[in-house]
Amino acid sequence: MKYYIIAGEASGDLHGSNLIKAINKIDESAEFRFWGGDLMKSAGGTLVKHYKDLAFMGFLEVILNLKTIISNIFFCKKDIYKFNPDSIIFIDYPGFNLRIAKWAKSNGIKTHYYISPQIWAWKENRINQIKRDIDYMHVILPFEKVFYEEKHNMAVNFVGHPLIDAISKRKNLKKQSFLKKYNLSEKPIVALLPGSRKQEIRKMLKIMLSIVDDFSEYQFVIAGAPSQKSVFYKSFIKTISVKFIENATYDLLNYSKAAIVTSGTATLETALFKVPQIVCYKSSWISYQIGKRLVNLNFISLVNLIMDREVVCELIQDKLNKTNLSNELKKILSPKKENKIKLDYIKLNKKLGGIGASEKVARSVFESLF
Repeated sequence: MKYYIIAGEASGDLHGSNLIKAINKIDESAEFRFWGGDLMKSAGGTLVKHYKDLAFMGFLEVILNLKTIISNIFFCKKDIYKFNPDSIIFIDYPGFNLRIAKWAKSNGIKTHYYISPQIWAWKENRINQIKRDIDYMHVILPFEKVFYEEKHNMAVNFVGHPLIDAISKRKNLKKQSFLKKYNLSEKPIVALLPGSRKQEIRKMLKIMLSIVDDFSEYQFVIAGAPSQKSVFYKSFIKTISVKFIENATYDLLNYSKAAIVTSGTATLETALFKVPQIVCYKSSWISYQIGKRLVNLNFISLVNLIMDREVVCELIQDKLNKTNLSNELKKILSPKKENKIKLDYIKLNKKLGGIGASEKVARSVFESLF
């Protein structure tokens, strides 16, 4: 069978790569063509567009790049038509994917959505598009099943969170080997995860690094995203007490004492490694003003959203400054606060539904074709 997959971000690339591997196990003749990244490419198939050329963050940024986005939509439809897939699998990235889904449905192609758009946060009216254009919705968060089935009378497939699989299947690098490989000292590590897009890294990393001198007994290590070159990150580093590692975020989290994380999938990854964290978010003034009027949520981090209460501190927009960041880091480095957060992480893990998300989606996609 032929499968076309569209993922527009780094997290989608990870989930897409595991899905490709899972489909290959049950469909030996599977052919893949996709929009994604290096992980999906390594899993097998043809990479059409890399997500680093697709990700635009914030309302203003989308408007400024509207011409490119429209061009990509036309190109995508043409590429799908030429490939003639048996099924299309959309991974998050709703602004783009829902437009393609409407076209695909009208052309008789089976449509699967893996990693639901966050319509429970904003643009809830997209439920009408989803009901019309998506044949199968696979959700990864427990409250999403309630949202779709009880509030909107749409059956969905709750598969659990794929990050559990990604983390459980990884091979651990021994601590001494890790420290030696990246020239790190024995000091406890504070991990800095500033995001994967240049826009957010520019906004977040400078503030994250502003507190380094307040914590001389720790070493700060920046986790580089695969979508960005190391020279870009290193331009922010002004002291030898800050280190940089590339494409080794999980190894870094595995041996970190605490973390400062840009809001997104990384907040959940950090929690699954049981690392106390501070969640940060800062966008352009215009994007933030628009967003806070449209988004109806009490929290921005997946950790707090899933638990429906504050488990980790969130520093958003103006609250993200040197003083607040330093104070909050001191708190989570204390044994009492650290233990409390880790106990909450255990409860979080139980809510996420266990292992096997990729395999469940792969089976559903394959069986839907018969």
